[in-house]
Amino acid sequence: MCVLAVALLILPLAGGCSKKQKPQDRQVEVTAVKVTPADTPVTFEFVAQTQSSHEVEIRARVNGFLEKRMYTEGSIVKKGTVLFVMDKKPFQTQVNAAAAALARQKASLEVARMNLDRVKPLAEQNALSQKDLDDAKGTFESTSAAVEQAKAQLEMEQLNLSYCTITAPVTGITAAAMIQDGAYVSQTNSQLTTVSVLSPMWVNFSVSENDMKRFADRVANGQIIPPKDDNYDVEIVLVDGSVFSETGRITFAAPSFNAKTGTFLIRSSFKNAKETLRPNQYVRARMKGAVRRNAILVPQRAVQQGAKGHFAWVINKEGKAEFRPVTVGDWYGDNVFIDAGLRAGDQVVVDGVLSVRQGEPVKVKPASAPAPATGTPAVKVEPSPAKPAAAPAQPAAKTAPPAAAPPKTAPPPAAAKPAAPVPPVKPAEPGGAGSVKQGR
Repeated sequence: MCVLAVALLILPLAGGCSKKQKPQDRQVEVTAVKVTPADTPVTFEFVAQTQSSHEVEIRARVNGFLEKRMYTEGSIVKKGTVLFVMDKKPFQTQVNAAAAALARQKASLEVARMNLDRVKPLAEQNALSQKDLDDAKGTFESTSAAVEQAKAQLEMEQLNLSYCTITAPVTGITAAAMIQDGAYVSQTNSQLTTVSVLSPMWVNFSVSENDMKRFADRVANGQIIPPKDDNYDVEIVLVDGSVFSETGRITFAAPSFNAKTGTFLIRSSFKNAKETLRPNQYVRARMKGAVRRNAILVPQRAVQQGAKGHFAWVINKEGKAEFRPVTVGDWYGDNVFIDAGLRAGDQVVVDGVLSVRQGEPVKVKPASAPAPATGTPAVKVEPSPAKPAAAPAQPAAKTAPPAAAPPKTAPPPAAAKPAAPVPPVKPAEPGGAGSVKQGR
């Protein structure tokens, strides 16, 4: 009786085990996207700094006491606005003295002229010697020269007097006064303030030699197509994330690399009629107009990193998961460029990557395709304006090979290299779009 009871208890358990799914019948539900190469606009992004297109140091041109500052510090002044007034009294005295000296020389000249007029006819009649005539001519000519010298001295003193009124040579924003009222100004402390033109405003950024080489290689192999005649547009992103309303143009590219920093200076120019930009302001400069030909984009979460590098899961023709090593390029918003490892038509697993195994069948449901190339793609570079440095990539967790435990997801890549560089360029026409980060 006891044996029968035990048997009855064991039978249901045995039946339940017999219904358990076999490992080979395991099917994971995943989402996937189909790889579709397309020409994609890309933008190269750099840390940049604004610079006044015309910055003038206002200096005193004569020595003397500063009488009064006439402008409000930090205000915008028009060209010709009086900024400082120096004590004019000593200079006015010098003008008066020079004017008197000129009058004296003019009187002497008149006497010499009349003397010459008397001597000349007498000498012609041999009533006076030739020496007397020569002396009269010499006196007249030397006195004439003295008059010209006195005129020049008067002009110089008048010029020095005019220097006592110091005006703005350009329209721009003023800095703080460096000399206070009543202080003595000499050659050692002649700078009084600075006036900086606000429009146009320059935006400067630097590209490393390594980045330039990378860009040249990508252009040479047809991976990137620059705009016609290298005419890039430039837009800038302000500190609050907003995009400046005006589009800039490249106006200068340094003819050589900076020997100290190993970087290549590029300058763009922006209209700044609303005076939004101020000198020495940090911004992000985006160079637009290049196109990445036949680019392959997949969501970042579809790419994993293992001990031997990046990889993705691809669904083969039999509907099974296939491990595929890939070479990761730059980030493009939530997507990433794939330089090698994927082909047109491949189905790449996007969601469910932690559950798939090599060779196991999967059940596919479609995922949304990567964002179209109409945004603001950008290869992010994080240099200082004078000394650029590569942008750090987001950290990525390492995963095991396909035969090992399920991999942990992580946005590619684990280590960043400098972003795609920018070539020497010329003033540009509008172009480009998107938002990309450096991917390796």
